[in-house]
This record gives sequence, C-alpha cells and structure tokens, in this order.
Amino acid sequence: MSSGDKLVFINCGAKGNPPPHYRWNVDGRDIDTDSDLNYSLVEGNLLISNPHFINHGGVYQCIATNAFGTIVSRKARVRFAFLQNFSRKPRNTVLVREGQAVVLLCGPPPHYGEIKYSWVFNGQSSFLQQDARRFISQRTGNLYIAKVEASDAGNYTCAVRNMMTNATVFSSPTPVVPKIEVHFPDTLHVSKGSSVKLECFALGNPVPSISWRRADGNPLPGKIKINHSTGDLEIPYFRPEDAGVYECVAENSRGRNVARGQLTLKDAYMAIGANLQWECKAAGKPRPTYRWLKNSQPLTAMGRVHVEAGRLTISKITLSDSGMYQCVAENEYGSVYASAELKVVASPPDFTQRPVKTSTVVQRGGESVLECRPNASPKASISWWRGGNLLKDSERQTTMEDGTLHITNISKSDEGRYTCVARNHFGVSSSSGTLVVKEPTRITIPPLSSDATVGQSLVLPCEVSSDSSLNPVFKWFFSGKGFTGDLMVRNIQLRHSGKYVCMVHTEVDTVSAAADLIVRGPPSAPEVPAVADVTDTTVQLSWGSGPDNHSPITVYMVQARTPFSIGWQNVRTVPDSVPGQMMHATVTDLNPWVEYEFRVVAVNSVGVGEPSTPSKQIRTKAAAPKVAPVNVSGGGGARGELVITWEPVSEEQQAGEEFGYVVALRPLGSSTWFQTVLASPDASTYIYRNDSTAPLSQFEVTVGVYNSMGEGPFSRVVTVLSAEEEPSEAPQRVWARAVSASEIEVYWDPIPPSSGSEKIIAGYIYRRWVVGDEGGVRVINSTALLSGLKGSTFYQIAVRAQNSAGFGPCSVSVNITTKKPRSFSALFSRGSASGRPGPTHPLLTANSHLPLEQASDWWVESAHMGLRQGCVESTGPGWGRLGLPGPGRPGIDGNGPSVSETSSLQTLLGFYSTRMSYASKCLNLE
Repeated sequence: MSSGDKLVFINCGAKGNPPPHYRWNVDGRDIDTDSDLNYSLVEGNLLISNPHFINHGGVYQCIATNAFGTIVSRKARVRFAFLQNFSRKPRNTVLVREGQAVVLLCGPPPHYGEIKYSWVFNGQSSFLQQDARRFISQRTGNLYIAKVEASDAGNYTCAVRNMMTNATVFSSPTPVVPKIEVHFPDTLHVSKGSSVKLECFALGNPVPSISWRRADGNPLPGKIKINHSTGDLEIPYFRPEDAGVYECVAENSRGRNVARGQLTLKDAYMAIGANLQWECKAAGKPRPTYRWLKNSQPLTAMGRVHVEAGRLTISKITLSDSGMYQCVAENEYGSVYASAELKVVASPPDFTQRPVKTSTVVQRGGESVLECRPNASPKASISWWRGGNLLKDSERQTTMEDGTLHITNISKSDEGRYTCVARNHFGVSSSSGTLVVKEPTRITIPPLSSDATVGQSLVLPCEVSSDSSLNPVFKWFFSGKGFTGDLMVRNIQLRHSGKYVCMVHTEVDTVSAAADLIVRGPPSAPEVPAVADVTDTTVQLSWGSGPDNHSPITVYMVQARTPFSIGWQNVRTVPDSVPGQMMHATVTDLNPWVEYEFRVVAVNSVGVGEPSTPSKQIRTKAAAPKVAPVNVSGGGGARGELVITWEPVSEEQQAGEEFGYVVALRPLGSSTWFQTVLASPDASTYIYRNDSTAPLSQFEVTVGVYNSMGEGPFSRVVTVLSAEEEPSEAPQRVWARAVSASEIEVYWDPIPPSSGSEKIIAGYIYRRWVVGDEGGVRVINSTALLSGLKGSTFYQIAVRAQNSAGFGPCSVSVNITTKKPRSFSALFSRGSASGRPGPTHPLLTANSHLPLEQASDWWVESAHMGLRQGCVESTGPGWGRLGLPGPGRPGIDGNGPSVSETSSLQTLLGFYSTRMSYASKCLNLE
C-alpha cells in the first residue's frame, strides 16, 4: 500500500450462532480500538485511518469468539510503500583516468514498494540515457560506465522513484571509481511460465563484448532474447528444461571473464533418480531460522533427505518424494513462507517433441553437432548408430554427456544416415537424421585495402569458389549499411573512407573478407583564425589545423578581405611560406586604418582545401599617409587663373581620419612656395586666382596629403601653365564650295602666331545662317565639311578662333548655295566622240538648257573626261545654255579662264557660281 493512502480496510467475517464478536491483534499485540483512534471496527472488519508506514505496518490477525469457542483467521501482512530521503552526507570524490571503467554506487535510502533507478549528469533536467557504454542496474541502482571518456567528467546524482507513491528522491553528487568486474546473480528461483531477465555487464577497456551460453553445452533456446546493447538475457515462459547453469562471457582484446548463475524452477519437475537441491534465504534481524514442511508436515532430515539451514537436498528422488514443500523462515518478530511443488517424473524415452533433425548440412572440413534430446525420466542413456554400426568415440567423433554427437574435420565419407538410440528402465526409442556434406565456400579474390584520391573511381573485387549445388549470396557492409551485388565506388569522396566487408552466405556457411579504403583529399577547413597584436601594418594570426584527409598539410595560405577588395586576396606573411606544421604567422604590408577579415587555407599534395571560417573583423591602427596623389597636372581656366588637378587618393590608402590635401605652388624660378590646405578627402581640383598673372605663365606645382596622425608625402613637382588670353585676330581667306545638295566644304587660313606671342589656338568655330537657322561646329583643322544641309539653299558662313580663354572675332562672311537635288529617273550616258568614257550626265545636245551649276559641273567633269572645248551661255539667273564645239561657233576665243585638265573643281565652280548676270562664257580646255 502507499504511505499516502488515507484508509486501510482489512476484511474479516465468521459465521456462528450466537453471532461472534471480533477483536484484532498486530504482531501478536491486541489492538485497543477505544484508545487508539487510528483503529476502528466495522462489523468485524478493521479500518485503519491515516496510517503511518512505521506505526501501522505488521502482521494482522482477526479473532472471532462466541459462547462456543474462538477461531483465528489466517495472518495478513500489511506493508506500506514508502521512500525516505538520501543521507545529505557528501560523497567522496575519486578521480578516474580516461579509458578506465567505473561503477557509481547508488545506495538507495530505506523504502518499500517497486522503485525505478535513474541517474542525472551535472544537474541536467533530463535523465542519463543508457547505451552500449553506460548501464543502470534496476536491481542495485548502480551506474556502470564501461569506458570513461573525457566528456564523462562531472557530478552524477542517483534518482530513486517509488512507482507506487510516485515520490522521487535524489542523492548527493557522487564521482566515479575505477572497477572491472562482471555482474551476474549466483542463483535465481523462477516460477514456471514466468519471464526471467538476467543482467550481465562487464567493465573494461576496450569495452568488452557480452555473449551467453549454457554451462552444459546445450544450445540456448530459440525463444531467448538477448539485448546486445545492454547485455541482458531474457527467457520468456520459463519451462523445466530452461533450468540450469548459464554463463555470461565478457571478452575484449586484453582478456575474458566468465560469470555463472543457476536458474532453478520453484515448482520442480524432476526425473526419478535425480538429485534435488533447494535453497531458501530470508533477511531479518535477528537472523531467521529455517524449517521445512512437506504437505504441511515437518520434514525430518534422515536417509536421503538432508536439511542444512535454508538448504534442502534429496538424493536419488523417487515417486514418493513428490508433493508440496514449504520453507519457513522465522524469528521472534514473525515468519515468512516460500512454497514449491516437486513432481517426480518416470517415463520411457520419447522423441515426439524433439526428434533428431531430419537433415543437417555442413561444409567439408567443418564440424557437425547432431542433437539427441528425448524426453525421458530417468535420463536415458544415448548411443549413435550409422548403417547398422555402433559409433564409438574417436579422435573425430564424440558423444557428449547430454547425448549430442560431435563430429569434427568432416569429409565426404561422413555423409549418411545417423540414428540416436535412447534407453532407460522404462523403454527404448530411436530417431534418425541425414548428414549432408558440401564443399566449403572460399573467397578466392578478396578485396584489397586501397588508397584513393577524391574524384577517382574504384572497384573492390570479391570472388568465391563454392559447392556447385549452393547459390552464394554476396552482401557488402560499410558504415553499418548493407548492399548487395558488385561494389564500385564512383567519384570517391572523403566520406567513403572506412572498412568494407564482403560477406558471402550460403546454406552451409558464411565467409567474409574486409578491406580498408583510405581516401586522400584536400585538407578540411582549418579552425577559425584568432587575431592578436594589431598594429598599423601587421597582425599576429593563429589557428588550429583541420583534418588533413590522409595527406599531410604542406603549406598554409593566409587570405584577407577588406571593403575595398574584390573578394579574398592572398597576403604577405612572415614566414613568407607558412609550413604545414606551423599554425601561426605574422601578416605584413597591411594598409593602416582599414577593416580586415582573415581566413586560412590548407594545401596538401592532393590540392587546395576549403577555407576556414573568416576571423572576427578588425581595423588596423591609424598612421600618417604614405601614398601621394598621382597624375598631377593642370592648365586652362579663365584669365588670371592657375588650374591644378590630380587623381584623389583612394580611401583604402588614406591611413586615418581627417584626411586632406596640401597644394603647394610657386612661379618658375621663384624660391618661395605658396601653400593651401583642402580638408576634403574627395578634392581633385584647386584653382589659384591672381589677376596679375600673365597668360601662360609657368608654375611649379606639387600636391601632398595629411590626416589626423600627421603629414604624408608630396607628389613629384610638375610645371603647369596659367590660363591663356582669348584670340585677338579673325581667320583670313575664308571660302567655301557646295559639294552636294547637303554638304558644303569650308576653307580658311590659320591664324599665324604674332611676333613674340605664346597664345595657343585650341580650335575654330564656323557659323552658318539661313532664314530661321543658325549653328556652329568646333573643329581643330583649317577646313570643315558641313553636312546635313538643305538642297538649293542659301547659306552665309563665318569662322572664328577659340582657345581655353574664350572666342576671338569672326571672319568676313562668305555666301554659298547648296546644290539642287538630282533626279535619278533620267537616262545617263558614258560615251564620247574621242572614244574615252564620257561624263555621267543626261544626254545633252547643242543649245541644251540646264541650271548654271549643272552646266559648269558638266564642263568640269567633261574636262576630266577628255572634252577640250565648249561654251556655256547664261540665259537667265541660275540657268545657262550649253554650246558644244563645232565649226563656225563664235566665242571660241578663249574668253574665260584658261585651265588645264587637272585644274581644281573649286576654281571652275567658283568662276561660274559667282556670275549670275546674263553673259556668255566659253572655256578653252586645251
């Protein structure tokens, strides 16, 4: 019962006439229900109110009395589930070396009722989980750690929970104690049909493996369950044949240890003639005495019966020994009983339930175990026969004590039918089975341990020879995973490193071979680098190495990143090349007052590994600038100005706060510098103004830098000219010609330098006018081509010079009209009287009328094509009549310009285009 229960009710009823009255006693003492308010009677039943687990626990007995006598009930024991607190006394601390085993003793406080043990590590909210390395015994509460690791260091607290009251108490923190042992009970008494669990836990380094076996050599029943992670063995539905001695074997590379324990059936089924031994144990103060009862009568030690304390031994039991046996343990405070039934069995051998295996297949060279386990009482004597011949023990064949036939080094000649014959006083029986011998399976080409590089492919072979009647099944195992078929590893990665096991299974045997695959790859990322000792240009860097992935690290590369860099860049270090065994370096040649992140990359013979995680961002200390401006130049500007320009220093090179520029200048030949300060880091121009400065005066100029830490260097001294004055003369000899309906060419003479003048002409501007249209174009030559003009349009053109100081005066204007756009629908001719290619014009005859420009153009082109003479007569403004050479033509008198075949078109066009009056002009092209 739970100690938290408020009421306890014990029934007692008796029949009698007159009706009986009742009284109770506890532990032999009468209960006074009048004086003890915790007790009360309800129609003979005893009611206990607000019970206490100490005051009200005990053996209760009801007594019923009437006028005819008194009877007593059987005794009833009342016990309360309770759980007291642990002692608060601190537990001793014992240190354990890594790799040793340790047992932590729980030492539970006084309690009653089912309890559950748990452990808490370092005060964590969750309980410690059991695994292959850690085990908690639910018998003792002790915590076993098979192999202590560095992470196991800490405080361990035992937690005990009463499953009935749900109360939990915690011990004081306790350390570990090194101890190596195997835990297993000596004797367990098990009831028929119940389940029994055996705990076996071994401590050792390396962690031992646990296996189980029966001491008599018989195989473990198939129903047995073994938990390999905890080492527990469980036997469900315990039967008489499960009784016996069991062995727990703990084994590692340094040795082995064996513990034994015996399982006995409480209700024993014993074969006639066997020896019976029962043991009864009880705890009590004072120490209890023991006596035995058979069928409720005292059992006297005599003859075959021996009684020694709580141990009962009966030798060579007979049918008359069957019955109910009780062990009574008692002291002055009471007695306890344990009961068991003994059934003596007598029967002839019987193979009905366990016949010899019909067919046993084994491999040649192996061994075979043929079991013969008939039910017989007393135990039967066993003999084996083959083909009518009795088998006798030999070097290879042995009949074991339990009747099993053991054959070693089996050959083909051992094949055949085997018969087990069992005899006892009550009869004879036999059972037969066949032994089949197969050729053993052998791995002829095993997988070989190999090295590979990341990215390669590899085939692991595994070839076998086996009996032709067997079908071998291949299975590979790697990292706890199994897969069938051939094994090819493509595109090998680091995760493929490990042990590969080829296992071949047949009906007869299983063989395996293993190979280690070592994958070599670029190093893994180093640990995050730590930055220390930061100066303006250096830092100290240190890091931890990552896995080298089976290829030693040869060198480390240090990389840095700033807000101004494009990605990560290698940086200079001391030493210049950081060897693989060194994990620190000094980074040099950094820029002052710049934020840096650093990372480390490891390199081995396979390649460059992954970079480390970047370090925490740091800023180097400030310093005076070390970089001067570049590309210092200048010139231009307005009259009286000296314009100075330079390329600004990048923010990365400014080395500190409050960065600015110092501009120094002096006239060429002067010894005195004029300086000015520009406080803007983005400044790139300074204009010095002095109205008394002559145009194009030479100045020596230099630009320096500074910041809050001091002044930096100046640039090299360069010579810069002050602003020039604007041109004072206009261009001369300006003239133009119409090239087409949309283009005009303009020509002029450059402005010659005046005597002693230093002014520089930067270019020319022309202007053009038409009604509602005006514009200009800047050129640097003494000719210009105007395009995009309107056809048959009058233009007025002027030219003026320009330099950095401004514009000069305009030239005299010239007038010109663009050509009329041509019609391309007319026919063209290329012939001539002389046989030369003729001009490309419409077919013309004598006295043809056409615009004057076209007529003059025709003449010019004709001159180049071989026509030597002709006249053009003006018939009106802009029109002319063409006269072809012929006899009697007046006017072929050379009146007009005399030109050669190579005369410029401009000369001819100028001659005709400027004569708009009514006139007749003839050309002598000879």
